[in-house]
Amino acid sequence: MKNNFRIAMIIFSVFVTGTAFGQASTAIGTAKVWGTMDGIAIEGVVQGPSAQLSDLQIACVFEYTEGDIFNTPPALPPALNGLVHLDQDMKGLLTEIRKSGKFHGHANETILISPPKGTIGGKKLLLIGLGDRNKFSPDLMTGVGSVAMREAIKLGVDNFSFASDLKDAGIDSPTALVAGNVVRGIFEAYRTQTWLKEKKMSTFKPVSRVILLAGPAFFTTAGEGIQEAIAALKN
Repeated sequence: MKNNFRIAMIIFSVFVTGTAFGQASTAIGTAKVWGTMDGIAIEGVVQGPSAQLSDLQIACVFEYTEGDIFNTPPALPPALNGLVHLDQDMKGLLTEIRKSGKFHGHANETILISPPKGTIGGKKLLLIGLGDRNKFSPDLMTGVGSVAMREAIKLGVDNFSFASDLKDAGIDSPTALVAGNVVRGIFEAYRTQTWLKEKKMSTFKPVSRVILLAGPAFFTTAGEGIQEAIAALKN
């Protein structure tokens, strides 16, 4: 009976979320390479940051407010909320580290966590702060994308997955613009590092794949923003 109730709630959550934002729901696990640039494949995956397999998982969080990722609405329902799943799989660490002030979540602030093997899909977890939720602007995500790539290069990873987690946190953000800005920031940082390498002032292991995570209701729209950004960067 409990399992049937849980399944019903998940179906209801998918229906409500997809309907509320006027988008068709894409199946969890769906993956698509939206484009390749500078030797890096940009892949979109319908998955949460807790489950995605990668060398490095990056998740974004705002400055803490009580129950922010759990209050539905504006946060997404628990069944579709990647931050809730991440917090659960990390035994409440995400909430604890934010609530205690050990990680403030100021804009572009970072902290690297090494979870025990098997805790989450990523071998390492990097949190990037988004600052005050009431002052959020999509422009911030360009800088966040740059921070993500710079930290990935420092760690020498072959690939990393990135979750902006804005919808999870209850921010009604423009999905395509946010995704596109993240891509722009990622390649601004990568190209700067490549430029330094050409001048023999930097050495780094190339990144081969970036995985951009999206919820079931936002996959297609995010892909449109990603493809638009790639096209603009190639021109």
